[in-house]
Amino acid sequence: MTRKQITWVTVALLLANIVSGMDATIITTALPAIVSDLHGIQYMGWIVAVFLLGMAVFSPLWGKLGERTSNKLAFQLGLVLFIVSSAFEGMASNIYYFLLARFFMGIGAGGIGSLPYIIIGEIFPKYYQRAKALGYISASWSTATVLGPLVGGWIVDSLSWHWIFYINIPLGVVTILIVQRFYQTQSNKVTSQFDYAGAVLMTGGLALILLGIQLIGMAPLLWTVILVGLGGVCLLAMKRVERAAVDPIVPGRIFKNKLLIADFILFSLAWGGGIAIANYVPTWAQGLLATTALIGGLTQIPNALSNMGIAQVSPYLQTRYQAGTLIFWGLFATLVSLVVLVVSGFAAPFWVLLIACFFSGLGSGLIFVILQVKVQQDAPPADMAIATSLSYLVRILAQTFMSSLYGVIMNVMMFREVQATHGRVTMAMMNKISDVQASRTLPPALVPTMRRILHSGLHAIMVVASLVILLGIGYNWWVSHHYQSQVTEQE
Repeated sequence: MTRKQITWVTVALLLANIVSGMDATIITTALPAIVSDLHGIQYMGWIVAVFLLGMAVFSPLWGKLGERTSNKLAFQLGLVLFIVSSAFEGMASNIYYFLLARFFMGIGAGGIGSLPYIIIGEIFPKYYQRAKALGYISASWSTATVLGPLVGGWIVDSLSWHWIFYINIPLGVVTILIVQRFYQTQSNKVTSQFDYAGAVLMTGGLALILLGIQLIGMAPLLWTVILVGLGGVCLLAMKRVERAAVDPIVPGRIFKNKLLIADFILFSLAWGGGIAIANYVPTWAQGLLATTALIGGLTQIPNALSNMGIAQVSPYLQTRYQAGTLIFWGLFATLVSLVVLVVSGFAAPFWVLLIACFFSGLGSGLIFVILQVKVQQDAPPADMAIATSLSYLVRILAQTFMSSLYGVIMNVMMFREVQATHGRVTMAMMNKISDVQASRTLPPALVPTMRRILHSGLHAIMVVASLVILLGIGYNWWVSHHYQSQVTEQE
């Protein structure tokens, strides 16, 4: 490929990353308006969970598709699925239609989120060129996460929430055309048999477990037990299938590396606890403080800025402190962000939310850089790429399951508090409290009561997330001491 072609392909990857990054933050800003319009506040956790599930379980499969066709075709197919699903989300007339489209959008996002790193490795053979390109990718994501809340808030306030999905269409089409015009690659020829059985069992198992968790409090407990049990059976069957597979989806040898498993567990706890801030602070601002969607979206800007800042100095910190120490401070910063909200009442001022989000960004930015490097250090050279991909999968799965759990907590708390009002407040009324426009139609005398009900759910979520991070701090301490000799040798 010529220099011009490589430049344009890089631009296309940046555009795709911006679209994906903006969607990740725009959706949190628009959640209150979406659940209010579609009458689905009890499914708020599902909106995030089904997207992450689609992204998580299909991310490894996009790489396999690229191996058997070409990275160019796989990337374009991911973009097509992403923008078509965006259009269907914008046209959704009920919450079930919306969730189905959101799931397929997550599948597409798994392709445009994972394949660019493979493409960069293909078009930039020299390490320093590759590192520079990855820096651009990281910067484009951070820029998108800053712009997302502003653009999303303005669109929701000025137009409607439907348009936050329609804007993906022209950007996605332009990206596809650039890739088609400038990305010159040959079709791959892989002769090993694709692990269809492993892929089906992994997808089915995770989906059944997620569905079972989400049904807690909404259906008989027996349903949850059956679904989670079936999901577990699928994953156990997948483990047996993977042993015999020539090209397994998840190689079994990875799970024999104790340090690597410890890294994955820390990633799971950090991302599972930290996602509570990103998902629910905009709802806190709009539902409890009656801010507009634009102002609610502003809460995510301190998160993005502190994340960018700490990520830039993390390589320097790595030369002065051990990984376990830096991971502790990252987890501690995340804990501070959650505790700030735990101790705050439903009328806490807006600046309290900004402080919480600032510490959340510090924590996630520091943990990501340190742990991602540690994953690559703890994995043998032959497994470094596999381990890096698996750490991406683990983070998404942790967010998926915890988003489902937080949704269950929200539902259980609100149902209990609504029943305590003896019919004065209904779930239909609660659907409106999180949207500033819809809330104006509610009886003024009942608005404080409904805000207290919403706060009870948000408060419970922050308490559970704090406990998850505390568990992470304890586990990090145990790992640092239990594996101290091995960690010291590698550092």
